[in-house]
Amino acid sequence: MTIDKKTLHVALDERSYDIIAAPGVLSNAGDYFLPLLKTRRVIIVTDSNVGPLYLDRLGQSLADSGIVYDAVTLPAGEATKSMAHFEQLLEEILAMGIERGTTLIALGGGVIGDITGFAASTLLRGIDFIQVPTTLLSQVDSSVGGKTGINAKAGKNLIGAFHQPRLVLIDTESLNSLPKRELLAGYAEVVKYGLLGDADFFNWLEENGKKLIDGDQDVRREAILRSCAAKADVVAQDEREGGVRALLNLGHTFGHALEKECGYDGGLLHGEAVAIGMVMAFEYCAAQGLCPQEDVVRVKEHLLSLDMPVDLKALPCEGWTAELLMKHMLKDKKVKDGKVMFVLVRGIAQAYLSRDVEDGALQEYLDDLLLRSKS
Repeated sequence: MTIDKKTLHVALDERSYDIIAAPGVLSNAGDYFLPLLKTRRVIIVTDSNVGPLYLDRLGQSLADSGIVYDAVTLPAGEATKSMAHFEQLLEEILAMGIERGTTLIALGGGVIGDITGFAASTLLRGIDFIQVPTTLLSQVDSSVGGKTGINAKAGKNLIGAFHQPRLVLIDTESLNSLPKRELLAGYAEVVKYGLLGDADFFNWLEENGKKLIDGDQDVRREAILRSCAAKADVVAQDEREGGVRALLNLGHTFGHALEKECGYDGGLLHGEAVAIGMVMAFEYCAAQGLCPQEDVVRVKEHLLSLDMPVDLKALPCEGWTAELLMKHMLKDKKVKDGKVMFVLVRGIAQAYLSRDVEDGALQEYLDDLLLRSKS
């Protein structure tokens, strides 16, 4: 891959695409889209929060480039990633009379990107789509790599497809309208890339994380592109998550179990669950003698310095048990022969994959965590 001050090229043979990140690019979106479109007709999918903020600006840019568009607005929130809303989206798009040359535009956060990409993978057996992510979490994680899908009653992201976008266009100014809680939730995914295998990036975040949250555009752009480069490198090695790509789930096995237990009503945001889940991964490994305790402390101190959640005292739900969380983990997509794939750590930037986590050791850790959460 190649990278300059605002562009990252993701090399996936015929599925290659660019990630462009800079302030104000939404106003010139039509110029970026036009060379990629098979016809000058697109359908924008957005949600009830993002649409009022950015739909008119994007639409004007498209009109200036001679691109005709229609728009579908879905309810905001994780609950939209459901079979019912997916069916609604498909029917609304089909009612507009699309062709195989029609391109879908996902304007919004991770929920909109996931459900729009999945719709694009299925409509007319596959049409193009472009990601225009407006949250930090979607900009550094869900918009890159081609994972699309919706949630099921059994768990998160269990229904979906791999379908790469034609372009990811990131206007860093869109983060200015993001509530601080949402911004911090996205920052958890940024930290993840440092903890996986880039100690220099984690060091840089310790120095610059507060600047990112406070709105420094240069810091935001660098953090976004470095995060996307880290993910794109892994995706290029393992596009369909047959091996090393599973490393990107650091904190997610624990985090998804917490989300499932608390429900998808916004009480616990995905990024908040990931932040807690990453701490849990470090704590579990330290308890097993795999990871230095000082690295656990360092991770927690960095997250706490930005007022991010690090333990189960932050959960908006009660009544969970070790057995319940372990049951949720067994519904994870990466389970094989009844064994959960965990991302474990030997320290900061030393993540690895393991199916050798013993139920007894895991339950002992979770039971201890429950006791501590009630103290």
